[in-house]
Amino acid sequence: MRAGTRYPVPASIGTNRRYCNPMACLTLYFLIQNFSNLPDDDRWLAPDERLRAAGFRFSKRRNEWLLGRWTAKQALRSFLTLHGRRAPDFTALEIRSAPDGAPEAFLGTGPAPVSLALSHSDGQGFCVIAPPGVAVGCDVEAVLRRDLAFLEDYFVDEERSLMAQAQAEARPLLATLIWSAKESALKCLREGLRRDTRSVHVHLGEEGKSGWNAMTVQCLQSSRLFHGWWRNIGTEYVQTVAAGSPAQEPVELAI
Repeated sequence: MRAGTRYPVPASIGTNRRYCNPMACLTLYFLIQNFSNLPDDDRWLAPDERLRAAGFRFSKRRNEWLLGRWTAKQALRSFLTLHGRRAPDFTALEIRSAPDGAPEAFLGTGPAPVSLALSHSDGQGFCVIAPPGVAVGCDVEAVLRRDLAFLEDYFVDEERSLMAQAQAEARPLLATLIWSAKESALKCLREGLRRDTRSVHVHLGEEGKSGWNAMTVQCLQSSRLFHGWWRNIGTEYVQTVAAGSPAQEPVELAI
């Protein structure tokens, strides 16, 4: 992928200066994979995963599901190795869907010692890993133009006002970023897009810089605050991460 590119995000986008004491903030880890990384066979799937994969009617949906599982398993193996454990066989790892649809990692017969989130878009798989018990969400989105009807349906008044203030060339990135941040926060709530996206309000940091930028997302119903990060990859993708506790800048896992 190309390195992050700076976009003219308006300074009025927010004043989310967040000073995170490294000793008090949790560490989030992430991994990106794409379709070219997928193995040619399905021997890396656990038995139940192999049955699930065989049940998809449409190849596009199946391939996206496989990419999510592959990215998560690669991330888990790297995370466990980083923390002094032997990388388990791929078939010993299983990514299951909880009753609410959230992904959960299992190692052997029990839960893996992590929380994780998954996303995929346009051939990009994105996995974020946090300590167990931490609410975490992530999203990767292709940068697209959004029309006024979209903003009216999914953004709160303050977010639409930011869009109106932004320069025309910055609006596709800004709209994609706000949407992606909402998705990450709604995954923290374990509701996803079943919930009205206007029930959360995105607060972005100051002008976007290359690399990760801080953000917060507030649940308007409970006032619960999710802490996160965002970055853009070239002109094509936006990645966002949200967690239920203050978190340091995400660390990329090595394979």
